[in-house]
Amino acid sequence: MLNARERIERQMADPSLVRLHRKLSRLKSTVTMMNTGAHPDDEHNGMLAWLRLGLGMRVVIACSTRGEGGQNALGPERLGALGVIRSRELEEAARVLDADVHWLGHGPVDPVHDFGFSKNGDATFGHWGEDRIVERLVRAYRMERPDIVVPTFLDVPGQHGHHRAMTRAAETAIALAADPKAHPEHLDMGLKPCRVAKFYLPAWSGGGDTYDDEVPPPDATVVVEAEGRDPATGAEYGRIGEWSRYYHASQGMGRWPKQAKKSWPLHLKLSSKRMSPEQSVLDGLPASLAALARTPGIAAKFAEALSAADRAIDVAVWSFPDTKKVGLALLEAAGWLEIAEASANDSFLRAHGHRLARKRREVDAAILDAMGIFERAYADPATIVPGGAAGLVVELGEGAVSRKVDVVPVMPPGISAKLDSTTPTDERAFSLAAAADAPISDVFTPSWSAMGGNGVAHVKVAAQIGERLVTGIFDLEEPFSVAPPHSVSLSPDALIIPLGVTQTEWPISLDVSGEKAPVSFAVPQGWTMKAGDTGWVASLHGAPKPGLVEIEPKIGGRPAIRTTPIAYPHIGRSVFRTPATLKILSLDLKLPEGARVGYVGGGADRVGLWLTRMGLDVTELDAQALAGDLSRFTTIVVGIFTFGLREDLAAARARLHRFVEEGGHLVTLYHRPSDGWDPAATPPRRIEIGSPSVRWRVTDPAAEVTVLESDHVLLKGPNQIGIEDWQGWEKERGLYFPSRWDDAYTPLLSMHDVDEQPLRGALLSGTIGKGRHSHVSLVLHHQMDRLVPGAFRLMANLVQPA
Repeated sequence: MLNARERIERQMADPSLVRLHRKLSRLKSTVTMMNTGAHPDDEHNGMLAWLRLGLGMRVVIACSTRGEGGQNALGPERLGALGVIRSRELEEAARVLDADVHWLGHGPVDPVHDFGFSKNGDATFGHWGEDRIVERLVRAYRMERPDIVVPTFLDVPGQHGHHRAMTRAAETAIALAADPKAHPEHLDMGLKPCRVAKFYLPAWSGGGDTYDDEVPPPDATVVVEAEGRDPATGAEYGRIGEWSRYYHASQGMGRWPKQAKKSWPLHLKLSSKRMSPEQSVLDGLPASLAALARTPGIAAKFAEALSAADRAIDVAVWSFPDTKKVGLALLEAAGWLEIAEASANDSFLRAHGHRLARKRREVDAAILDAMGIFERAYADPATIVPGGAAGLVVELGEGAVSRKVDVVPVMPPGISAKLDSTTPTDERAFSLAAAADAPISDVFTPSWSAMGGNGVAHVKVAAQIGERLVTGIFDLEEPFSVAPPHSVSLSPDALIIPLGVTQTEWPISLDVSGEKAPVSFAVPQGWTMKAGDTGWVASLHGAPKPGLVEIEPKIGGRPAIRTTPIAYPHIGRSVFRTPATLKILSLDLKLPEGARVGYVGGGADRVGLWLTRMGLDVTELDAQALAGDLSRFTTIVVGIFTFGLREDLAAARARLHRFVEEGGHLVTLYHRPSDGWDPAATPPRRIEIGSPSVRWRVTDPAAEVTVLESDHVLLKGPNQIGIEDWQGWEKERGLYFPSRWDDAYTPLLSMHDVDEQPLRGALLSGTIGKGRHSHVSLVLHHQMDRLVPGAFRLMANLVQPA
């Protein structure tokens, strides 16, 4: 007998049968459930795997943010670019579950975005706007029409404020979604009031290394129990959930536990009907077409059509993997569903018409798959610019031969598609042309559907099968998009200029791909841009003035755009677009004399780059350099998470300790306990990272900072750190603070969030042997990315020789 891994490997070798089985399993249920969360990776993947693949429910994951304020364990992408990655990760995680995604937030410029950690819902609503997020949830309920809503976390102290806000908003939106007087503007969108039948809370705490719920969870009123294994893969549903979570790779998610999770206790908080003790979350719900056929007051002919459709679906499911028998049974089911829709009365259609309409779409999709009508579709190239051209190829399967099959490309505004009449019968080729004013495609799409139709372009396929016209929609293999006509890269894209500097010119490399048009610049007062021998030169006239200014390139008179390509194996290729600007920060910055810095990065921050731009002597340390002579450096800086990202660094711990003992200065930026941080072995002396981390962070970026050792060398020179250096911080002060440390270390700072006790682990430093070790839990890397002056002044102090 094949084990789960072998079955999954077999699936991966022949995915067509699994794809068909997924389509068939959708047909078993007429229930929709929605799991609400704040970030990609908040979803209850194991439970959703059972509800969707085991019970056949439609599953919708409603997510409020794109995760752009989180951290990235894969690479340097932050903020908007990270939001693109995490959006794609959730969509791929949903693909494993055959679930849909409904985005409530639309990227970093939207008010509903991930602004970093908060500790209560009110603080989160202060950013999002409570009325705004509630309205978006009302709209989501009316659009997706869930019978069941389950938020991922509890609204209790100790939880992430984003989670608390989403749980509160999800409950508030239920009554409003059913109220015809609430948000009448939704009628103009074609949305009608709907009633959520059941609202459950998780009957477990969200504790662990990150969260620490202060109150116990509510009592369980029902337990979701996953039974058996997924017939298509042989995997337990909890393992499929972990397989799905693997796609949240930027957050380091996905495990293969010895025992797959099989049960999830829930607490019924709200119900549209009085419920006796439940045996199942499906109690009291129209769980199938057969259950709908028992609706009181419907005509006998209508009830029989629903029952006959349900029986035909059962035959199709049990006929798997005989695709011919499956297809014939589904054609029968489609016929009965058509009869049912035609004979349903208005009252039934108001309550359940959406169930019948979706079931017809699901049956058609399964027929096209069983009959082998569609193979693949792709655009070449997948990205074009206004005025550009591309080709679209739609390959049909063996089932399309000798059948009438129509293919209609669905393109975004400004894109035309013309059929190439010379193509063979099993392929349709189209010429795509973009108008000169074709709109640029948004990188953040509002939703993702397991049934296809995603992105700005897809194809509709209609096949005549017997007496029936069966239709479906299919995605392109790589999402199609309209890109700006140019992309500009600047090197460097930021200048750090100390006050009093004598330099007046800085060479700037400006590369323009795509459109060939005149380049011009919008420059601030006191600056010019002129062409040099090998590029452009930014020139300063007069002494620099403190502050941040920008030089804005323009291409053909239009603002220049920088397109950042994003490519990872688990999510494919994407892009993020931002205005291309040269940022110039002038500040009172003094560098330590004689500092020779070695930087050990894991790709999770850009501190090494910023140290170089500050004017320091910096060497990036690879594995070979770590194994070499470290005494040539006065200071070694280890980036965030790096002990968990680089095996060569973990192997070099003893050498780093010796570097400190012999007079070097080791600076470690924050690490999680899971990042290879052994409290007794990783630092030169014991440092324990606090857990759960919600207790050991300061989320208010303006939190007051108390200096505990004002005369300490790291705070006194070469830059005297004062109140102004803590101003203008973004996102948060620090996180993953140590909770305990060896007496060799001295805490230099104290800070705290409102109504909390002071934390003293933001910056520790201790003399060890002839050298020094400093551990930094401040989010300096983010502040440097955001060009906060105080971060550069403090970092200059931190890298001074011991």
